[in-house]
Amino acid sequence: MELTERKKKVLRSIVDLYIRTAEPVGSKAIAEMPDMKYSSATIRNEMADLTAMGYLEQPHTSAGRIPSPAGYRLYVDELMLDYRLSMDETQKISDAIESKMQQVDRMVEKVAKLVSQATDLPAISVASRHGGATVKRFELILAGSGSFILVLMLSNDEVVNKLIKLPLDIAEADLKLLAAVLNATLTELPPEGITPELLDRVMRSAGAAASLVPVVVDFTCDTLRKQERTNMAVAGQMRLLTQPEYRDIDKAQRIMTSLDEESLSNLPAIMQNANGTQVLVGPEHVAQELKDTSVVMTKFDIGDGMHGMIGVVGPTRMDYAKVTARLSYFAESLSKMFAKPDKPQLPEGDKEN
Repeated sequence: MELTERKKKVLRSIVDLYIRTAEPVGSKAIAEMPDMKYSSATIRNEMADLTAMGYLEQPHTSAGRIPSPAGYRLYVDELMLDYRLSMDETQKISDAIESKMQQVDRMVEKVAKLVSQATDLPAISVASRHGGATVKRFELILAGSGSFILVLMLSNDEVVNKLIKLPLDIAEADLKLLAAVLNATLTELPPEGITPELLDRVMRSAGAAASLVPVVVDFTCDTLRKQERTNMAVAGQMRLLTQPEYRDIDKAQRIMTSLDEESLSNLPAIMQNANGTQVLVGPEHVAQELKDTSVVMTKFDIGDGMHGMIGVVGPTRMDYAKVTARLSYFAESLSKMFAKPDKPQLPEGDKEN
């Protein structure tokens, strides 16, 4: 059966109307829409075909139709019209970002709350590093007869240090030798690159300080893994309860217990190599607990080797066009806000020689 332009128009109208009303849509309601030039009988036939093709569902025998997950997927991919934000909406979003997002500190939690407020849906916000950091240089500084300071200078220009108690009497010359060995073998490596074989080689080369190697390596690997960690926040879970789909107490309870960071933890991986906005409809979701919901996600750049992701979770009936437009505007605004200003150009007469 061919998916004609008329069928597509009827499907788009059904999805648009169902998004607004949350009620099954009948042929009469579609026929009364201003841009619809077909009779109720014709629309009824098209709705029957769309149901047979899997794009519509009929909840009850005498009821109208509602979109299926396949119908929402076609709508998102081909049919939905661009939603233009009003000047008032863009100004509200811009003002919210400008006033509430002055620093990256606590950015993840703040962004999740702002996105949830702007979309009236549960929101997720993520910040993570591109590829993680490595150690550029090791420094070991004797801090007295019983301890030394381990200093890690990282590739992202951060400096991390730790005071370590010495298990035995180690001379300053021994620490210098160990630092030289570490700088020759363990710099520019990710945690998984520090293998047992490499660790054994470092210990054989470290002389009297060999017993310190496991302590140094453990702290180094722990530090690098912390650099790779993804910060995530979820906000506005209670907003789902205002949706008609979750008036059923059991259904609401199941979805509320699933809206946590653990269930949503796979979403950043999906966005890692994705471009633009991504939409997961119903069964396409990575978490089985959320198979009756849809997720809309998009990325933004934070700078300094960091990137962010924002998204919302809602019923499959959500207004995809409006949500996509608002998330895209958020992402563009956040990328601009976090972008570092270009280095000012020196006047011609003041340029360095």
